[in-house]
Amino acid sequence: MNSLIINGNWNELAGKLKQLYGNLTEDDLLLNEGKEEELLGRLQIKLGKTKEEIRKIISNLY
Repeated sequence: MNSLIINGNWNELAGKLKQLYGNLTEDDLLLNEGKEEELLGRLQIKLGKTKEEIRKIISNLY
């Protein structure tokens, strides 16, 4: 996955992640341009998964 902002669909993907993981908040899923690693770090802490696992989850949702 080159970028989490794939064709501007991050809001849709964030909604799907929130459905899968009800403990995620809007702040956890906030994606600022150029701050994808920061987002992955927050998700890594919150979900207890590696960044690679999170990338795979996001790719599978897409």
